[in-house]
Amino acid sequence: MMNVLRNHVQLIGQLGKNIELRQASDGTYLARGVLKTREVYRDDAGEKTVDTQWHKLVGWGTIAEMMHATLSEGASVAIQGRLVHRTFVQNERKVNWTEVVVREFLQM
Repeated sequence: MMNVLRNHVQLIGQLGKNIELRQASDGTYLARGVLKTREVYRDDAGEKTVDTQWHKLVGWGTIAEMMHATLSEGASVAIQGRLVHRTFVQNERKVNWTEVVVREFLQM
């Protein structure tokens, strides 16, 4: 049972922009997008606080094609996938990149 729970993320939010679809040289489709999630709560002083997070999304193959065909900016969507963290050097600067690799999604 614990193997099923490894590197698993579920998010519900709104799509921040239209899904971009590209095709790799081997013919595999790649989709990219961003998901906005919000948490509203009261801080210690009783003030309403809104915490907005932006999550990079990536989909491969059939999921990529389906994301591109059905999702558009502003759509409410539930995402299930896994987190991938990459580090690379760009313009002599270390860049950290975390994204959600989408396994399933549901437009709400």
